Amino acid sequence: MSTPTERRARASRARGILGKVVIDTRPLRIRDYRRMWLSTVVTAVGSQLTAVAVPKQVYDLTGSSGWVGLTGAVGLVPLLVFGLWGGAIADAIDRRKVMFISNLGVATTSGLLWLQAFTGLDSVAVVLVLLGLQQAFVAVNMPARSAAIPRLVPPELLAPANALNFTTFTFGMVFGPLAAGALIPLLGLSTLYLIDTVALVVALGLVSLLPAMPPGEGSSRTAGLRDIADGFRYLSVKKLLLVSFLVDIIAMVFGMPRALFPEMAERTFGDPPGGGPALGWLYAAIPIGSALFGLFSGAFARITRQGAVIAISIGVWGVAMVGFGLSTSIWLAAAFLALGGGADLVSAVHRSSMLQTEATDEMRGRMQGVFTVVVAGGPRIADLVHGWGAAAVGTAVAATVGGVLVIVLTAVTVAAVPSFWRFRFTPEPEPVK
Repeated sequence: MSTPTERRARASRARGILGKVVIDTRPLRIRDYRRMWLSTVVTAVGSQLTAVAVPKQVYDLTGSSGWVGLTGAVGLVPLLVFGLWGGAIADAIDRRKVMFISNLGVATTSGLLWLQAFTGLDSVAVVLVLLGLQQAFVAVNMPARSAAIPRLVPPELLAPANALNFTTFTFGMVFGPLAAGALIPLLGLSTLYLIDTVALVVALGLVSLLPAMPPGEGSSRTAGLRDIADGFRYLSVKKLLLVSFLVDIIAMVFGMPRALFPEMAERTFGDPPGGGPALGWLYAAIPIGSALFGLFSGAFARITRQGAVIAISIGVWGVAMVGFGLSTSIWLAAAFLALGGGADLVSAVHRSSMLQTEATDEMRGRMQGVFTVVVAGGPRIADLVHGWGAAAVGTAVAATVGGVLVIVLTAVTVAAVPSFWRFRFTPEPEPVK
């Protein structure tokens, strides 16, 4: 039998190993980062309630999936336009002020969405206008929020901080729609908007407690078209950042098969015509995989070979999409999608960390604006590519060929810029205040 000392030693070693595997919570020891993260936590599920409530209300008012599809376009255009402009604003104005004002705008539009639903206004036009306004405020908020992280944590904690943020968003994507489905019959659709509004008000209070983050001495004090253009000129000479955006576009445009889910659920996996469990699993699998990988992000967040990690992660995403396209079992298909979701989270954490360290502070907002546009626009383009591809060659071929293209094009891109593969992040440790 082992002695108490030996058992304590084994337990200590086990805790040490587990600490290197599970999600790294060291950034939460920093008060200001903890406040911003908590503001993300309280809005992660709430925002997903609104994301479910808007299309549901539009469908209830019109009975048309075409109108529901229009909500995607209404939400996308402000994200594309104001994502770029919001990045310039984040470089020109105190980032705490930008986050506060844009968060206030999101909360106000969410409150107005509740008001129109509660009073029974029954106007699709009002819902779409409020949705567009809300997404414009969201697009301004996102670059400022991401660009603020390097001001709140030391360089060696950037990857763990990003892992915490992305994992929180992913859990919101998983549990928000589930909560919405359970709450609508009990409390009514308008209550979803109200819960989101309350969460946003709480987040507003947390943001107000953050320190001031004024632009540095070399930053622009304007946020016009010239400043946006300066951001693109800056990106054109930063090969590492350019490649990080390009490989993500490749992964999303050629490898995101969500437009195929409805047809494959029915024709490949046996759902009834009105919809069934297979469709739910297909939509849930990617965020579930991301959430699981996020919980164990300690295993990869500390890796310093960021370029290689990004390239390998996107390669795994491509392999997973090939497996999904070839699957004839819903459980095997969901497993491949979950693997892809995990790989996507790994890639996102390291791409965001690379951006935050390689971009200078006066350019971080604009680079985060480009990041927002890429993340928002890539999957929408993928919907068109996969939809038309499936119409021409079938869903299985479209998904499989898309995954193969991700692998090939990523390999070609990284081979063309070998410095990306060799890139190693070696931060100088700084004391945590």
